[in-house]
Amino acid sequence: MKFLMVPGGWQGGWVFDDVAAELRRRGHGVEAVTLAGLEPDGPKDLERPANLDAHIDQVVRIVEQTGPLALCGHSYAGLVIAGVADQLGDRLEQLVFIDAYVPVNGDSCWSLTSEAFRELFVAGAGNDGRWVEVPKGMDPRARPHPYPSFIQAIKLQNNSWPGLRHTYISGGPWPGSPFVQLTERLRNDPDWQLHEIPVGHNIARRNPQALATVLATL
Repeated sequence: MKFLMVPGGWQGGWVFDDVAAELRRRGHGVEAVTLAGLEPDGPKDLERPANLDAHIDQVVRIVEQTGPLALCGHSYAGLVIAGVADQLGDRLEQLVFIDAYVPVNGDSCWSLTSEAFRELFVAGAGNDGRWVEVPKGMDPRARPHPYPSFIQAIKLQNNSWPGLRHTYISGGPWPGSPFVQLTERLRNDPDWQLHEIPVGHNIARRNPQALATVLATL
């Protein structure tokens, strides 16, 4: 199977390095995306940070070039992969949400997240109103996240992704998690597969072997 992996806020494709290595060892193809504006050393437009549409379009272009695959998104990237599936569902084999937001039309990261994260977004963007500073304690490769992508509402024509398998991988409850109620709802939804790796939000860094094992068996 081919996997395309999209990281969450402040992170780049590097967050999936260990997961990708394990999946490749098992014979799978893997590509990990770094979303626009989050490149560790690349140029970016400081005055016009990317919004959610730009991130969706970026991943759409990759899917158009690579063919059928499993599209995986962590955290914020749940909105990104939902937007891609809305446009190119017939080019995907399945959607995998990794402790991620699962939107319907009109949702945004801002509307779906917790009050604690909204306060973090606002405080982090206080310097220029464009970029949300990296929260304390993150990997040194993390970069300020484009604020518009956190607050733009997603535009979806189809909220159910017919014909696509969809899986949710929960990191379990962790302090401030906005995903606890979502996990319980999906646990009882026959249209979803639910897996739990109870290590907290950043599953790819905390237990890459377990995440690779779940992905390899989907």
